[in-house]
Amino acid sequence: MKKSPKTSEKPLYQQVKDRISSRIDQGILKSGMRIESEAELGKILKASRMTVNRALRELTAEGKLWRVQGRGTFVAEQKSQAALFEINSIAKEISDAGGLYSCDVHLLQEEKAKPSLADAMGVQPYSTVFHSLIVHKNKGIPIQLGSRYINPLIAPDYLKQDFSRLNVSEYLLQHAPVSEVEHIVEAMIPDPWIRELLEVGSFEPCLALHRKTWTGEAVATVSTFYYPGSRYTLGGRFLPDNSGKIGVI
Repeated sequence: MKKSPKTSEKPLYQQVKDRISSRIDQGILKSGMRIESEAELGKILKASRMTVNRALRELTAEGKLWRVQGRGTFVAEQKSQAALFEINSIAKEISDAGGLYSCDVHLLQEEKAKPSLADAMGVQPYSTVFHSLIVHKNKGIPIQLGSRYINPLIAPDYLKQDFSRLNVSEYLLQHAPVSEVEHIVEAMIPDPWIRELLEVGSFEPCLALHRKTWTGEAVATVSTFYYPGSRYTLGGRFLPDNSGKIGVI
C-alpha cells in the first residue's frame, strides 16, 4: 500500500508574508501606503493575530514595511542612505531620492553645558551653549532625530533662525565651515523619548551617529543623530591611497 505524500505546505506566517510581499511586488500595495491592521489582516487571511504579527515583524526587518507606533504599518520606500563620513543636508538627500522633506523643531534654546559636554566642546563647565532638537521626515515619516549642541561663538545667531524653513546643516556650513569632523556610529535600543519622537516601537533598533565638528581650532558642534534601523542606512565608499591607507571619496 502506497503511503500518501507528505504535504509541503508552508507555515501560516510564511503564507501571510508571501501574500503581502506579492501584493507589494505587483504594485497593488505601493510605497507609503498604509496596510490593514493586524486584526483586519487576521480576518482577511484567516490567521491569528500572533501569526500576522510575526509576518509583519519579519517583513519590517527585511525592509519591506515600516511600522510607525500609533499610526500603523506602511509599505516601505527604498531606505534613505546617509554618507557616513560626509556632512550633507538631509533635506537634499530626501529630495534627491524623490521624497518629500519636512521637519518638526522640538527644541531651540540656550542651555548650561554639563561638565561632560563642556569637556567635549572645549568650554567652561556650565557656560552657555545652544541646543536644537529637530525631527526630519520623509513624506511625514520620521527618519532622523538630530540633537545638536552649538558653540555660540561659532554661530551667534543660531537661535534666531527658523529651522522649519531653513536647513540646519546648510546654515552651519555657511556660518561655521568645517575644518575637521569626527564620527562614531553605534546601534542601540533608544530611550523612550527618542522612540516617541521617531515614532518607533519598543524593540525597534536605531543607529546613532555621534558627530563632532571643528572650525579652525574651536569645536563648533557636538551632535547625535538617531535613525530608525528599518528606515535608514549609513554608508560610504573608500579608496586606498598609495600608502595603503583608506581615504574617503
